[in-house]
Parts: sequence; C-alpha cells; structure tokens
Amino acid sequence: MQMTFLQPWAPQIRSLLRIVTAATFLTHGTMKLFGWPAAMDFPLDTMMTVAGVLEVVGGLLLVIGLFSRPVAFVLSGMMAVAYFMAHAPGGFFPMLNGGEAAMLFCFVFLYIAAAGPGPWSLDAALAKRD
Repeated sequence: MQMTFLQPWAPQIRSLLRIVTAATFLTHGTMKLFGWPAAMDFPLDTMMTVAGVLEVVGGLLLVIGLFSRPVAFVLSGMMAVAYFMAHAPGGFFPMLNGGEAAMLFCFVFLYIAAAGPGPWSLDAALAKRD
C-alpha cells in the first residue's frame, strides 16, 4: 500500500520544512551573537562570530524564502565543515560525537538548494511576478 495522501501537499510541506529548519538554525546564531534564547558556554572567537552571522543572516533569508537556493547551498557547506572540524574527530557516530544537528542541517539545506524553497517563499512570489 502506497502512502500518497500527503503527495498533493508536498510543495507546502517543503516550505514548512524550510521555515522550521531555518528558524531553528537561526536560534543557533542568536545564541552565539546575542545570548538569546540562552548564552553559549564557550568564548566567541572569529570562527564562531562568522558562523553566528551566517546562521542569523542565512536563517532569516531562508525563513522568508529569499535567495533560498544559494543561501541553502552555502549553509549546507558550512554545516559540513562544522561537522568534520568539530564533531567527526570525536568518533564515527553522530549520536556519540554530538554532530547530529550539524549533519541534519547539512542535508536539509542541501535538499532545499536542490529542490527549492517551496511555494510559501518570497522567491516563489517574485517568480510569479515575472
């Protein structure tokens, strides 16, 4: 038996995936840069500041769905680098090395870069105007 009842909603669900993922990602940046909703427990060096800026700016752009494909591609690469620099040295399994979020963000952003932002986005609204 195929589960197809959600298929007509796939584009809208893709938009929801983008919005929820980006909003969650955005809070990683606000924690680094603004200490909200909680402060990070490590010092903010240059690499963490750059990551925080990318998380805030990229997260906001993805929440609204503007420049979604290139932003998602850049953020996917950032998360791949974060995984291999910070988590992979701690072991193979993401559950054990603390890299689950980085790995998931990487692949969700890669999917958004390939599939697009969905219909609930500024990118889609601007494409309709053309």
